[in-house]
Amino acid sequence: MEVLEAIHTRRSVRKYQDKPISDELIKELLGAAMVAPTAGNQQAWHYIVVDDHEKLAGVKEYSEYAGMAANAPLGIIICGDLSLEKYPGYWVQDCSAATQNLLLAVRAKGLGAVWTGVHPIESRIKGFSENFNLPENVVPLSFVIIGWPAQEQKYKDRYKEERVHKNTW
Repeated sequence: MEVLEAIHTRRSVRKYQDKPISDELIKELLGAAMVAPTAGNQQAWHYIVVDDHEKLAGVKEYSEYAGMAANAPLGIIICGDLSLEKYPGYWVQDCSAATQNLLLAVRAKGLGAVWTGVHPIESRIKGFSENFNLPENVVPLSFVIIGWPAQEQKYKDRYKEERVHKNTW
């Protein structure tokens, strides 16, 4: 799939087919996430691949908008490792760029996904940290739920001329 098509047709997918995702495809998706730009090339991230059905179903207990994980074959938690930071605070931008790369790779491969936010909501951070045994220096930023879509993803023009400013506000 051409990159602009992937960008324009990417949508939050919350319904999935009952079909697994291969380890090779997961590695390819993670490889795309890991080439995202980072501040000073710090790459202060870690990824937790979740394919355990009980863990996926349990996420809704501490992340109220992630209930669709119970019916998905895969979730990936994108975490910032504060001990790897060269530039404190930029882990949020770095992990956000990685999350977007992951979403576009998912779309390009014919999969569907939804980005569910974790950081900065303390109860969600605590839930993911406790349920996935995160070290103190690791903070979960996002949880991307992935599967083969059970719904079509179509192009929708969202360009808003009134939100574009040239040279000044």
